[in-house]
Amino acid sequence: MLRVVLSGVESVGKSTLAAMLAKQYRGLLVPEFGRTYTERLRRDLTLEDHYAIAEGHEIAADQAAAANPPVLIEDTDIVMTTVWASMLFGARDPILASRASRADLHLLLLPDVPFVADPVRMFGQDTQRQRFHELVLAEFKARGIEPQVISGTWAGRKAAAEAAIEAALRVQA
Repeated sequence: MLRVVLSGVESVGKSTLAAMLAKQYRGLLVPEFGRTYTERLRRDLTLEDHYAIAEGHEIAADQAAAANPPVLIEDTDIVMTTVWASMLFGARDPILASRASRADLHLLLLPDVPFVADPVRMFGQDTQRQRFHELVLAEFKARGIEPQVISGTWAGRKAAAEAAIEAALRVQA
């Protein structure tokens, strides 16, 4: 089983691309747990919420992985949960930072597409998106993870993601 995680700031197409890739590779999709969790809140997020998000995502990913699909597509993971906490609370949390990503392949979607607002998204201004993206890059570096960068048009993003997955599947074979 190949575990693929899509990462990146808000509104870069992670959820849409993750669903397409899971369908294409006859895999399973682990949706973004943090979004569902946040949509249910009637208050601001706390650091403790991020611990719950990390745990909830890992449980959902473990349940999906138990089915042993050929490809498991995760719409974010602990990397993005850690970055969200850094963005919201101003510092990297050591508890979140100590949790390992379990992905075989990280796809990092760049913020080079227009921001689309919705009720949960928070950081749509260009300066906010850039700061958020810099935190994402710093988190990958701190974890020693080299993500595959995905950018460009929607069609180009899909093609680049497919190429990265195909290459990873060949290596696994």
